[in-house]
Formats: sequence, structure tokens, C-alpha cells
Amino acid sequence: MKQRLNSYFFCLAFLQITCFYAQDSLAVKDSQDSVIVNSILQDSTAVKFYTELVTEDKLRSGEDHTVDTIIDGQAYYKQEIKPAIDSLSLEHLRDHAYSAKVDELWLEELYSNSLYDSIYESVTDLTYEEVDYPELNTDTLKKRLLELDAKTPFNVAYNPALESVIKSYLKRRRNSMQKLMTLSEYYFPMFERELDNYNIPLEIKYLSIVESALKPRAKSRVGATGLWQFMYTTGKYYGLDVSSYVDDRSDPLKSTEAAAKYLSKLYSMFGDWDLALAAYNSGPGNVTKAIRRSGGYENYWNIRNYLPRETAGYLPAFLATMYIFENAEELGFSKLKPEIAYVETDTLHVKQMITLDQVSELTGVKIEELQFLNPSYKLDVIPFIKDETYTLRLPVRAIGPFVANEDEIYAYAKAEFDKREKPLPQLIESETKTRYTVKSGDYLGKIARKYSVRVSQIKQWNGLRSNNLSIGQRLTIYPRNSTATAKPTSTNTSTASTTENTYIVKKGDSLWSIAQKHSGISVDNIKEWNDISGSRLKPGMTLKMSKG
Repeated sequence: MKQRLNSYFFCLAFLQITCFYAQDSLAVKDSQDSVIVNSILQDSTAVKFYTELVTEDKLRSGEDHTVDTIIDGQAYYKQEIKPAIDSLSLEHLRDHAYSAKVDELWLEELYSNSLYDSIYESVTDLTYEEVDYPELNTDTLKKRLLELDAKTPFNVAYNPALESVIKSYLKRRRNSMQKLMTLSEYYFPMFERELDNYNIPLEIKYLSIVESALKPRAKSRVGATGLWQFMYTTGKYYGLDVSSYVDDRSDPLKSTEAAAKYLSKLYSMFGDWDLALAAYNSGPGNVTKAIRRSGGYENYWNIRNYLPRETAGYLPAFLATMYIFENAEELGFSKLKPEIAYVETDTLHVKQMITLDQVSELTGVKIEELQFLNPSYKLDVIPFIKDETYTLRLPVRAIGPFVANEDEIYAYAKAEFDKREKPLPQLIESETKTRYTVKSGDYLGKIARKYSVRVSQIKQWNGLRSNNLSIGQRLTIYPRNSTATAKPTSTNTSTASTTENTYIVKKGDSLWSIAQKHSGISVDNIKEWNDISGSRLKPGMTLKMSKG
């Protein structure tokens, strides 16, 4: 027998994944022992979970049951679980303090561009001065470089300039290198697969560190974008889509495939991987001009002085990075597991326009994690265009529930889009508006949770087309809770212990706390400007707070 139920309700999926279902009806099948109910969505603030309908003789001791239906005089019971809390109200739930702090620092790391800026600066401003780093003597370095030279197609011969860069990285950028090693555990497996497909040396994966510090949305001063820093024209030539919604230059797989094609082409032109890398950075024309100006030399080290300044430091930075990664254990680095591994994710093709906000609400996956896994969507919107294929990458744990309930999820997304078509003034009263000033460590997801709003809403209200924020930037926010207001920034600065360009360390200070007091300055900046390799500070120490 088949029946129709005219009620609306949700199903909360097990194992921390919240899945919402949207339909107008549900089918109920009757059997001798139970009736299985497929639940559906009505209201995002009232979530109920219904188990199998059972007869009275199968009720479980200690659990509350209510009568759901009566069929042919036989009563069937259901167990009801309390409503789930709105996903935008999660800040009211308590979390484990230490774990929450670690998560917060990881998210800040994902959204901070300081690592990219630091790497970019290190390439353009290499000085090749002698560096005092007794932990690595020259003889040991020469021996390891010979071993590395034997197993790679690059010219890794020892020279004082390369020694200077390696020791400088180990002394001044050790923490940055450790972070990059951890992040590389996610990216390198996919890089290696694409490079191998095009018969490219796998060591080329280290080039992505020099190019972008493994920041998929990194953007250079001249507009090069993504993990492999493609300019718009070059990216389009190698099949990378760039539109209002999508920038494939930020897609890890697509951009790596394009980089492999481009590098393969450059190698076929020069027949030398060192020169191919130089051409990747500055263009083939600059390399051929440098060859002519050098008198016909075809070795990178012989033409380096005739290349643009950035390109002159490009290969040394690449070789230094490769040396450190390939000898990480001997150099005292730790192999840490990333927050999420590539093998712990999977993709699915979207069948209708949907936002990462909506996916987050329906699956329980944090918006920052979705942005990390799907960096090519500029507005956090996955479009649906005929004859185009767009994918959504999710943690494996969320794939099954999403696929099993696609129709309901897309129906919910459509209903959301229909609501958003109303003009903004009809939705929000002007008196609820507040202004927020971006501080060091802020990112959109963090601010959105503070005011119980969505990342996409903040973008809409402020005309943002990316997730990038600048310290001091002013944002307009319409809090869900109208009493929420931004705390005014204190104007009481420690003028007694700081001048415009220096800071005197006080008791209890740390590099992190000092960086937080100075907008736009990172821990790596302070360490570099003051030639600090560790993290210990002494009260009374005077620190430089600007370059030079």
C-alpha cells in the first residue's frame, strides 16, 4: 500500500553532517514491521529526525516515542529528536578551548597573505651576502648538493650565491618553511600526478612555493594569479577560464595542468630546465636577450646578471627550496599532517547554481574549509552554465550525504536564490547597519560568524569580488542580531615603548603579540628585520619595526 504524508520535516545525517531535504511530499511504504519515511525540508530553524515507524511491541526501553499514524487499527510509533540549531547560531555552543584556538590559527594562516608576500620579497631582494649559520657547514652542503644534482635534471652545483640563499632561508625563514612543508602535504600529491602526466620532473612542484607560497588566490603586483602565477592572457591560452564567477588560475588541478603544458613547451624551446624556469618567470624573450648580452652563454649562472632582478633570484630561490625540502629531516624539520589531506577529499559535478554558504549550511562543513578546497570560485558561487562543467570539492565524509540528497539540496538553494532577488532595503532596516574595521588576522568567515551573517552577504553589502581584505579596510555589516556592534579600536597606544620605526620589548611580550600591535606587520617581518632566528625575546630589547 502507498500513502502520502502532507507534512514537512528535515533529516539530520549522522556523524556530524547536517543534510537538509526540500520537497513538497514524501512517499511512505507500508510493510508488516515498519514504515520507512524519507524526510524533507520546510524551515531551516526547525529540524526533526524521524526513525523507522515501529509497532508497540518493538518500542525501546528508556526512549520516548509518540504515535505517528494508525493503519488498519494498528498504531505505529516514532522517536523524535530535538530540533537542530540554526547553523548561523553555532557561536552559542561551547567548543574545546585549545582545539578552537588551533582551528582559528589555522584559518588565519589560510587567509593570510604574509607568507606569500614574504616569499615574493625574498626572491626579488636576494643579496647573496655571507650568512652566519654554523648549523650547516659548507662541506656538508656541498656533499648534499652533489647528491641532489645526481637525481634531478637541474644544475645543482655548489656556488657561494646558492649557499647564501640556503642559509638565509634556514636562519630567517625556518618557520615559514615548516608551514609550507605542512601545507605541501595537501597540494603536492595532485601536483605530482599532473607533472607525471606530462613527463615533467616532479621536483618542479617546488616551483609553486617560489611562485605563490602555496596560496591558490595569491596575486602579484602585475596581476599574475594562482598557485602557478599565470597572467590573464597566458592562462586563457592554456585553457584556464577567467570570468566574473570563476578563475581557473586558482584551481589547483587545472592550473597545474596548464603549468605543465607551458613548462613542457619552454623546455622544448631551450632544451634546459634551468633556462625553462627562467623563461617561465620572465618570458622566453628576456632569456634569449640575456643569452645575447652575455656573449652567447647558455648556462643560467652565466647569464643571471643579464636577467631581470626578480628572475636573477628565481632559480636560486627554487634550488634553495628544493634543497631544504629534500633534506628536511636532516635539517631538523618536522613532518606534520595537514588539517585535511588530498586523499580525504573528492569532487562532484554541480547540477544547478549553488553557493558555498549554502553548501556549508547543508553539510556542516565550515565555509573556510569549502573556500580552501574550492579556491577558483571568486564570489563563492558555483555557477551552472550549459555545456560547462563545474565541480565542488568536499571532504569525503560529506560526499555521500550530498549525493544522496541532491534534489532536495538544489531545491533549497533555488528557494534561497528566489528570496535574495528582493531589493536589499526591503530586507534590512538602515538602523541595524554597523561599520567594522578590518584588523590583523581577520578574514571574511571570522567576521561573518561574529555578526551571525554569511560571507556572501558581506561581499554583497561591500561590493567585494574576492576574499582578500586589507588591514584598516571598513566594511558595512547588517548584523542578524541588531545589538551586535563592532568594538571601537582603542586609541591608547604604547607610545612610551615604541617610536615610528622601533619597539622596546616589555616583560610578557612575544613576537606574535608585538605583531598584533602593529598593523600590516607579521612575525616573519619582525624576525627578518631584526635577524632573529628563534622566538625568544628579552625585555628592553629594541626591535626594528620597518624594513631598512
